[in-house]
Amino acid sequence: LASVAWVGGGRWLAPAAQAPSELASLALRQLDGAPAELAAFHGKPTVINLWASWCPPCRREMPAFAAAQAAHPGVNFVFLNQAEASPAVAQFLAQHAPLLRNVLLDPEGAASRDMSNRGLPATLFLDAQGRLVDLRVGELSAASLAQRLDAIQAPASGD
Repeated sequence: LASVAWVGGGRWLAPAAQAPSELASLALRQLDGAPAELAAFHGKPTVINLWASWCPPCRREMPAFAAAQAAHPGVNFVFLNQAEASPAVAQFLAQHAPLLRNVLLDPEGAASRDMSNRGLPATLFLDAQGRLVDLRVGELSAASLAQRLDAIQAPASGD
């Protein structure tokens, strides 16, 4: 009985498998206020990190993401800020993560809400076809990030 409750509870807490299609319909913005769409990143493996500047685990994992983004040009890294104003995000980035590219704003925090997410940070790992391969809620270490990057790049290496 305990096993059934554990497995059932884990499935109840897990985000919906259709998260990428829900994310595709989000009204996102670039830091300058221009509209943005996640569809622009289709065609390569993609990592979407949901974060906020007030979130300590989000802040701690930023250096690992910055290093991974620099080391893996064949992977799109998208940093989707949750419900913070553009000036606050820009100031945080200038002080703590000036080299991050592809920072987008989710002004309503809809990505977290649509995914039934239980907290930040959350990171989605999509293959080149846009299919969700993995989702991690919580802080990622450099080693955990590297392992997941290998998984989303593996099909491409067999070509």
